[in-house]
Amino acid sequence: MAGMLQMRRSRGAFSGFLLILLGLWGALIPFIGPYFHYAYSPDKAWTYNTGRLWLEILPGAAVFVGGFLLMVARGRHTALFGALLAAAAGGWFVLGTLLSPLWNNHVPMGGAPVASTQYMRIMEQLGFFYALGAVVIFVAATALGRIASVASGIAPVVDEPAADEPLPRRTAPVRTVPPTDSTPAGATRVSETREEPAVRGDDSPPETPMVNTRDARDEDTQTIS
Repeated sequence: MAGMLQMRRSRGAFSGFLLILLGLWGALIPFIGPYFHYAYSPDKAWTYNTGRLWLEILPGAAVFVGGFLLMVARGRHTALFGALLAAAAGGWFVLGTLLSPLWNNHVPMGGAPVASTQYMRIMEQLGFFYALGAVVIFVAATALGRIASVASGIAPVVDEPAADEPLPRRTAPVRTVPPTDSTPAGATRVSETREEPAVRGDDSPPETPMVNTRDARDEDTQTIS
């Protein structure tokens, strides 16, 4: 059972690395975005409030932890938990601002985009929440599918014979021919032994058994006398 839960670390390493980068972006962009005029209100670097905690810092940290678990996991259960955690955090990036009025006195949390043009305001909404959450969900779902659908564990190694090693010989059992009515009384009963050709590893023809004609003539002479 423990072997079935094992997996190669490389299976989720790349997805985990991407999730770590996305988690860092989601958690840090509200604090460093004002340096290059890409921010939500309040438009001040390293400004903390409750909205940023619930909508950006915590989901960003969850994505980071999920990606880290994917990178270091050697078991399927750990990798699956990391992928599910990152996917849930990505969903919260998308839905958090829409659901925040339910516990914030009907006022959306997270502030508003501060860009002067409509194009830049859309880009801020995508980069802070919606597009970020969608990309996180996609990467986490890809890692989840790779881990859940591909068989894991280490397959047992079966020793195979070498190409030049001959296969063991196989001999058929000895079969005795019953006497017929034409056999004279007191005659010596001849046993017939048939040997199947040996199975060889190469393509050489089977060996033909040698028949001693002299012994056969002597035996016939004794039978007649």
